[in-house]
Amino acid sequence: MEGRQALKNFCREKGKKRKGESKIMAPAFFALSPFRLFPPFLNRLALIAAFLLILAVPAAAEIKLGLYLPMTGPAAAMGQMVWEGVQVAHQLQPQVLGQPVKLLLADTRSDRIEAANAVSRLIEKDKVAAIIGEVISSDTLAGVPIAERAKIPNISPTATSPLVTQNRQYAFRAAYVDDLQGKVAARFAWENLKARRVAMLIDQAQDYCVGLAEFFRQEFQRRGGLVVSTSYIQTGDQDFTAQISALKAANPDLIYAPNYYTEDALLAKQLQDLGVKTPILTGDGAQVPELVSIGGPAVDGMYFTALFHRQGATTEIGRKFMQAYESTYKKPLDAFAALGGDGYFLLTAAMHRAGGTDGTKVAQALAATRDFAGVTGIITMGPNHNPIKGVTVIKVEKGQFVYQTTVNP
Repeated sequence: MEGRQALKNFCREKGKKRKGESKIMAPAFFALSPFRLFPPFLNRLALIAAFLLILAVPAAAEIKLGLYLPMTGPAAAMGQMVWEGVQVAHQLQPQVLGQPVKLLLADTRSDRIEAANAVSRLIEKDKVAAIIGEVISSDTLAGVPIAERAKIPNISPTATSPLVTQNRQYAFRAAYVDDLQGKVAARFAWENLKARRVAMLIDQAQDYCVGLAEFFRQEFQRRGGLVVSTSYIQTGDQDFTAQISALKAANPDLIYAPNYYTEDALLAKQLQDLGVKTPILTGDGAQVPELVSIGGPAVDGMYFTALFHRQGATTEIGRKFMQAYESTYKKPLDAFAALGGDGYFLLTAAMHRAGGTDGTKVAQALAATRDFAGVTGIITMGPNHNPIKGVTVIKVEKGQFVYQTTVNP
């Protein structure tokens, strides 16, 4: 009754001729608001119904993608660059299968135990569908067995030890593997640098350094070269005087020091201080700006096998990625950021081909990757989930990383 009376009153008011009006207004039924026509309790019911209707519309479910990276500690520079690259890739492709991708980052503090704990948290607490990480081989080897047991795909952008993916169903990498890098380094030393006598300085605390050195040794000796001195250091060492004395006495043509950037930079400075002018060849672990900021002019002339150079960004996604990265961070695109982008794009493309986030199906799709146009070039996933791709060689000249050549397998 109350609603009917309200309707009558409304129509009566609308039908009255007001001062200044030339004709009677027709009842504006289409302008009627239900909240003006019904009693208060019905108004409240209508509001509740509308609210419940909104809640009933399902929101697109998030796809959680976990990352375990060294954001602090000795490998922090590499972890931060990978993180930058993943974020740019996410900006370019924020969804997969029509669902938003949420990035969850865990800091490994450049530590194996923390890396293992980070993977456990991402899987058990955060319920991630897939994982990107770690950056260095030792810490990746601490994390991949946990992801393997949980059947969660884990792709490392830059870990190059063969052990990372060997005989594993859910472990992958975006970079080439150390046996290829070591062989290419030996070939470059023999053919391009004309080295015949090599001294080696190896960080025995890092699986990456030990493995890369051994692959180099095997190929260099196969070609007829001599390893005239082998010395060892530990991550964090500051004084290499004893090792330099040993290698200097061996009179090498070349020093092969496949270590990370801090140790390589300190080695170059101390060699310069001691008057040793023998050239240094190292690996991809040196390809960060901190090599120059720590080593200064002493690292000029250093060669290293590299994962990528911005001159190699020739695919469409590579060019778009480089433009977005350099616009965002106001610095040249580096290898670690580029491979972080590749890790993200490889994973999301596999999810798309798998039609969902089921770990087994995504892993199978990743393993079947063929001729994928990534940031760093065309990628095909080879045996043991190791990408088949070329190895770049770079030389430091006046503080800049200058492209030399690409050696294809």
